[in-house]
Amino acid sequence: MKIVYNNIIPFKAFAAINLFGVLFVRNQVVLTKEIINHEQIHTAQIKELLYVFFYLTYFFEWIIKMIKYGSKSYYHISFEREAYINDKNPKYLSSRKKWAFLRYL
Repeated sequence: MKIVYNNIIPFKAFAAINLFGVLFVRNQVVLTKEIINHEQIHTAQIKELLYVFFYLTYFFEWIIKMIKYGSKSYYHISFEREAYINDKNPKYLSSRKKWAFLRYL
């Protein structure tokens, strides 16, 4: 996963964003092992869903979760749930099964 530090992407409210397997990070952010693992989990999800379908699915799931959870919807998206629950496990990606995010729907 390529990491690009800059002051433009993502917006100031966010520390980092994974776009098509490239991690864009705000200059002042210190990347921890957990953040990198979290984003590597997203990269695996992105590849499974052939890039574009990941973002489409993410967007539609976010809309549905917004109705139910409001401003906390981000933490209820299946992709985020998988990544947050497993980002402290450095061995997770080596044992992760395909489509694992479906467990978190």
